[in-house]
Amino acid sequence: MSQAARGVQRTYLLITLLSTLAASLIWGINTLFLLDAGLSNTQAFAANAFFTLGMVVFEVPTGVVADTAGRRISYLLGAATLIASTLLYLLMWNIGASFWGWALVSAFLGLGFTFFSGAVEAWLVDALNATGYTGPLESVFAKGQIVMGVSMLSGSVAGGFIAQATNLGVPYIIRAVLLGATFIAAAVFMKDLGFEPRRGVGPLIEVKRVLRASIDGGWRLRPMRWLMLAAPFTAGVAIYAFYALQPYLLELYGDDTAFGIAGLAAAIVAGAQILGGLTVPLVRRLFGRRTHVLIVVAIVSVGVLVLVGLTTSFWVAIAGIVVWSISFAASTPIRQAYVNGLIESEQRATVLSFDALMGSAGGVVTQPVLGRVADVSGYGASYVVSAGIMALSLPFFFLARRENEPCDVIADE
Repeated sequence: MSQAARGVQRTYLLITLLSTLAASLIWGINTLFLLDAGLSNTQAFAANAFFTLGMVVFEVPTGVVADTAGRRISYLLGAATLIASTLLYLLMWNIGASFWGWALVSAFLGLGFTFFSGAVEAWLVDALNATGYTGPLESVFAKGQIVMGVSMLSGSVAGGFIAQATNLGVPYIIRAVLLGATFIAAAVFMKDLGFEPRRGVGPLIEVKRVLRASIDGGWRLRPMRWLMLAAPFTAGVAIYAFYALQPYLLELYGDDTAFGIAGLAAAIVAGAQILGGLTVPLVRRLFGRRTHVLIVVAIVSVGVLVLVGLTTSFWVAIAGIVVWSISFAASTPIRQAYVNGLIESEQRATVLSFDALMGSAGGVVTQPVLGRVADVSGYGASYVVSAGIMALSLPFFFLARRENEPCDVIADE
């Protein structure tokens, strides 16, 4: 591996570490934060749905920004937007804002993350290609998964115990500071390599051109379309299942003020992500095709979600979440390698953003629906319903397998 390629990987891992550490400080307490602000379960998950709605609305436009102005510019805009929206969250918690205030700022928060999604992955793949990297993409994505897990483990534990020792607002202050460090790191180290931003063309003309090309290279590409159609079910359930863990595990634990337990729950998911990233080489040896991995993980997820929903034991629920998280984390780099093998560099960020949009669209629907199920029938019932929704992704993975794409084969690279 060339020195330049190593530098690209180091930058990727650095910004992954900082951004995930900043984000994860509130992952273990975010639902509790919303409930403490006076929202009901339905309203809290509806506010989260507005977050994912913001991602749906802005995913493709911000992907176009990354494919035209540059991936580094997109990332910096995302960091700045997340700093502002985090501070607005803190302000609304202090003044007891109405639900619609939370909804609007949640959508703004979604805008911040859409500047990240697609742009980072597109920047990494193009920069690695430009520096002569020839190894398997899974290994790089797996390293990112491990760093993400370590950051999430540290941040979620710290966020939970900081909230317990002080109050639920302090982790949001620290998050804003860390996002500022992320902005500085990206400004200094993240350079667009292997990609030339298009300038001198009218913005509307350029948006139309990139969107048209991304549809041709994304949605109209059959295997890519099948994965996009599976995303609303897998991603929509994953978003709800993660955030509902906070109050559900406190309920099973028997102490609704043990915020540290909520933080530890997120930390367990993070630890599972680390293990999932470490198992990627093993997964590559066990499976001949990347779509086989996605099919098996979907089946495992359905079974685990049913188990978590039906159990009354805190520790059984924890064990189920560990299994689900490890399998999900191990499959993520595999899916990323498959998707990037299907799309062209010029539209990479836009197509990846459109893919993320489909997952966010699922979250817009599933979160308020499952939140309502939790209000009426309890969190356990909502996890059982989640399993049924997850099962709807399976036919699309089987259809992707039938396409027999060359990038589906896991080769000894």
